Amino acid sequence: QLQASGGGLVQAGGSLSLSCAASTRTFSGVAMGWFRQAPGKEREFVAHISLSTGMTGYTDSVKGRFTISRDNAKKMVNLQMNGLKPEDTAVYFCAASSQYGDTSYYTKPHAYDDWGQGTQVTVSS
Repeated sequence: QLQASGGGLVQAGGSLSLSCAASTRTFSGVAMGWFRQAPGKEREFVAHISLSTGMTGYTDSVKGRFTISRDNAKKMVNLQMNGLKPEDTAVYFCAASSQYGDTSYYTKPHAYDDWGQGTQVTVSS
C-alpha cells in the first residue's frame, strides 16, 4: 500500500528527498507520517502531515531542516531533508493513519495503520 523511495548516501550538510507513494484508499485516510530507526534504537517520529488540511508536525531535531509535503494528484507524501547530519542516519519509514487524533497522537507509531518498507539514509561526516 505504501512505497517509499529516495534514500541514499550523502555527505553531512547535503540534501535528500524521500517519497512515499500511496494507494487511492490509503491516501483517503487522515494523516501520513515519516519515522526512522537507527541501528540499536527504537523507531522514532520524524514528521507528519494531515491529508485534508496539510497541517504538519516535526520532531524538534529536524525542525528547520526537514519539510514534509503532500502531492494530492500523485497520491504521494514527500520528505525534503536539508542540512543532513550523521545522526540522521537511519532507515526511514512512511506510514498512513485512518485514525483521528490531535497533533501529538500522530507522533506515535500506534497511530498508524499501514507502513511502507524502509529506505536507508546514510549521512557521512
